[in-house]
Amino acid sequence: MKLLTRIARHLWLDADDAERALGAAGLHRLEDSVRESERRHLGEICVCIEASLPLRELWRLLRGPRTADEAVSERALALFGELRVWDTELNNGVLIYVQLAEHRLEILADRALARRVPPEAWHGAVAKACDAFRRNELEQGLGAAINAVDAALQEHFPKPEGDLPGSPERSNEIANRPLIR
Repeated sequence: MKLLTRIARHLWLDADDAERALGAAGLHRLEDSVRESERRHLGEICVCIEASLPLRELWRLLRGPRTADEAVSERALALFGELRVWDTELNNGVLIYVQLAEHRLEILADRALARRVPPEAWHGAVAKACDAFRRNELEQGLGAAINAVDAALQEHFPKPEGDLPGSPERSNEIANRPLIR
């Protein structure tokens, strides 16, 4: 029965469901959170919300020996490359990937940040966000993940002292608006 439920969730959910889960106001607040975060450090944050795995990935999961966690991790890694989060000038881009059908979140950091913050350091933020997702609090879960990434980037890639809040903004290499897929 679990298998049929999983298949149904992936086939049923689409980008419109992801957008409805957040609403226009929620998307705007998350965009503002990313923008405000990026004013405090030199990193780039990309939020990607995917309602369900693409059919090819779902089929691979069902045929598997892969677990759902592995499938979501592999999908996040593929999007990390596809969305060019790895391609920021300082190699400190971060992808916050949400897989709605699986109620999962992955945080992937590019090499400059990953050398300073091991993947295990994100476990607390991921667990907190996933708990919020299970309570249908997608925006709050994503907010917690953005805050965790923000704290790491402020610690390891702080904005230089000469950059005051009113100074001209640096180049924004990755869109601040969450991507819905």
